Amino acid sequence: MPKPYPSEFRDDVVRVAQHREPGVTIEQIAKDFGVHPMTLQKWLRRADIDDGARPGPSRTESAEIRELRKRNRLLEQENEVLRRAAAYLSQANLPGKGSTRS
Repeated sequence: MPKPYPSEFRDDVVRVAQHREPGVTIEQIAKDFGVHPMTLQKWLRRADIDDGARPGPSRTESAEIRELRKRNRLLEQENEVLRRAAAYLSQANLPGKGSTRS
């Protein structure tokens, strides 16, 4: 997988593309900066979402959602461990079938 472009570079290219002169195409700007036109299109879409011009989660919201999902998975794993430990300990405290206790 190719190395991601630095965010400063992406922001600069998006700014140039958003404030381009009439008649200048996205393809020309992408070629000038050495990126694929579809990559620039995706960056522009993401910038529109981040600016609130399009619906969808912003970069910060996406990062927060990712972190919350990771935390949720960890908590679910911890709960599962505690459930298994409780079940094991409750079985260990039960008298056995061949117990001579009266």
